[in-house]
Amino acid sequence: MKFSKRHLVKTITWRIIGTLDTLLLSWFISNDFSTGVQMGVFEMFTKMILYYLHERAWFKSKIKSSNKRHILKTFSWRGVGTLDTIVLGWIITGNPLTGLKIGGAEVITKMLLYFGHEKLWYKINFGLDKRKKRKELKDLKNEV
Repeated sequence: MKFSKRHLVKTITWRIIGTLDTLLLSWFISNDFSTGVQMGVFEMFTKMILYYLHERAWFKSKIKSSNKRHILKTFSWRGVGTLDTIVLGWIITGNPLTGLKIGGAEVITKMLLYFGHEKLWYKINFGLDKRKKRKELKDLKNEV
């Protein structure tokens, strides 16, 4: 698998947003700050790995429509992320219901946050030097 600085930076920015969301939701649902911190720390590692793999898989996608692509990526990532949260919540608290509650709350908050993150990154050319050069060349040819 080829290394991508774009996907790495995108992974890190999303993980910061996601970790803060997980920490706050876990703290609120469990009424225990320590549980929130533990969830945030463990998810930081599991989700970075899972997210990077998810990005690499989607990079090969042939779907060009930005809205369709963002919506499908949002749902596919949320499925992976929610399952990870439920399992970690169960392991950390020892209560499967608490894991389900945290995972259920994240379905809503994380999908909204992820969709916004995707829309922003779609507009950023960071790490896409070749794509940017091709677009500039195409625009130049269209002007002639």
